[in-house]
Formats: sequence, structure tokens, C-alpha cells
Amino acid sequence: MAQSLTGKRIAILATDGFEESELTVPRGALTDAGAEVVVVSPKPGQIQGMRHRDRGNQVSVSAVLEEAEASEDSFAALVLPGGVANPDELRTDPGAVSFVKSFFDHGKPVGAICHGPWLLVEADVARGRHVTSWPSLQTDLRNAGANWVDEEVVVDGNLVTSRKPDDLPAFCDRLISLIAEASDERVAAPSQN
Repeated sequence: MAQSLTGKRIAILATDGFEESELTVPRGALTDAGAEVVVVSPKPGQIQGMRHRDRGNQVSVSAVLEEAEASEDSFAALVLPGGVANPDELRTDPGAVSFVKSFFDHGKPVGAICHGPWLLVEADVARGRHVTSWPSLQTDLRNAGANWVDEEVVVDGNLVTSRKPDDLPAFCDRLISLIAEASDERVAAPSQN
């Protein structure tokens, strides 16, 4: 039996340059599980997706970051898609970094894939955690105090990370499970290995 996320609001934080499948596939899986998915961005309107180095489809923004920050308590979880430009731009936005950190401060589930973990570095929430990412981020994550491993999906407390679009089925499955399990409890503590 599939796990239900009915009644849960999930934020996906993204801006221009997101890897299309890393936003659309989790959004579809979360929606299919019953969640309301809100695409949050610093800018209103449409954001441009990428299919690796080629332009992909645009996605409509559901909430501007400023508005989402004011209602962040209404979100059950956060998803951080990759793409190179997307997280690189977001990690220079203090509001985006604060938004990411708030989910960790409240022990809410967070999923980050590919280059998305750059935001974990900037929010200073990677220290002491087991994570994975696109391989080029491993030095950044290790320098931020994380234990980087090359695995399809890694779960550490309230954090789910994956490496690339090929990992999306496992990423979505683990993310949905974590959100469902966290319904009434918070699992915030990183491993202490």
C-alpha cells in the first residue's frame, strides 16, 4: 500500500536553471501521494528548467519566497532540486538560505538531489551528516563537515540526498517515506559517526 501524504504541504525551492526532472519527478510523486506541492522561488511567474545543458520546460511559481517565508510553518517538508545554476544562485540569496535552515531548525524532512546540497553547505546544516550529491560537490560537502558517500540515496535523520536524475525513483520513495513517518514527530538529529 502506498503511503499517503494527504493534507501535507511540501515546498520545492527553485529558480532559473533547475534540472527539470529533479523538480518535476518529485513534484509528481509527492502529488500522487496526496501532498499539495508548492513551487517556491525568489521571483514570480515562470522559472526556466534545464535538461542537462539544454533548455527544458518552464515551471510556474506557486509562491514567491518572501510570502513562503511568512508561512513556512505550514510546510511539512522541503525539496531542493539540482541543476548547476539553480542552487548556485539560491545559495547567494539570504532569504533562500534562511528558508532552508528553518526546515532543519524545526526538524522537518528535507530532500536534496544533485547540486541541491550546495544549499545545505550555505545554510550550515551539512556538518556531521552522511550525504551524497553530484560528485563535483563532494569536496564542498566534506569541507562543510559532512561525510560524503557515493550512493544512490542516503538518509540521515530528516535529510534525504541523491546524486543525479537516475536516482530519482529511490530518492522519491525514501522522501515520501520520511515525510509520512515524520507526521507527528521530528527526526532532526544527524548521525554521530
